[in-house]
Amino acid sequence: MTPLNGPVEVGIRALVLLTEAFPDRLDVAELVYLDHALLHSGDFDGGPDSLQPDLPAGPGELGLRRALVEQGLVVLLRAGLADMTTDEGGFLYGATEEAASFLETLKADYVGALKDRAAWLAEHYLHDGVDVREDMKQITRRWTDQLRAEATGHRRDEGQ
Repeated sequence: MTPLNGPVEVGIRALVLLTEAFPDRLDVAELVYLDHALLHSGDFDGGPDSLQPDLPAGPGELGLRRALVEQGLVVLLRAGLADMTTDEGGFLYGATEEAASFLETLKADYVGALKDRAAWLAEHYLHDGVDVREDMKQITRRWTDQLRAEATGHRRDEGQ
C-alpha cells in the first residue's frame, strides 16, 4: 500500500476539487493541473502556503500525477462519490450528490487544508474563467530555467 499519493489520497484530493467545482465537471487534464496547484499553492501568485515541499523532481512529478489522478478517479467512481460523462472533448468527471456529505465526515486537518486551498483555486481559476494551465506553463518554465541554471553551474564547476 502507498499511503502518500496512493489512489485513496489522490482520490480524496480529486473529490475535494470536484466538490468545489460542483455542479461543473472537470477533465483529467484539469484535475492533474489543479491537483498540483492544490499541493503547491504557494507557487502561484497570491496562493496559500504549499501543503507539500518543492522537490527536485518537480517536472517529472506532473508526468506521474496523471496516472495517480486516474487511479484516484477509479476509487471515486467505484464508491459512487463521482460520476463520469462524455462530451465532444472527452471524459468529464463530477462529484455526486453524496460527495459533499462524505467529505464532511472526514475531520483530519489535512482534509480541511485541502478544502481551504480548493476554495482558493475555485475562486481564482474555476469560477473566474482563468485557465490554470497558463499558470502551470509559468511553473514549468521556472523548472526549465532552474534545470538550465543547475546544468550551467555544474559545467562551470567542472571547468575550474
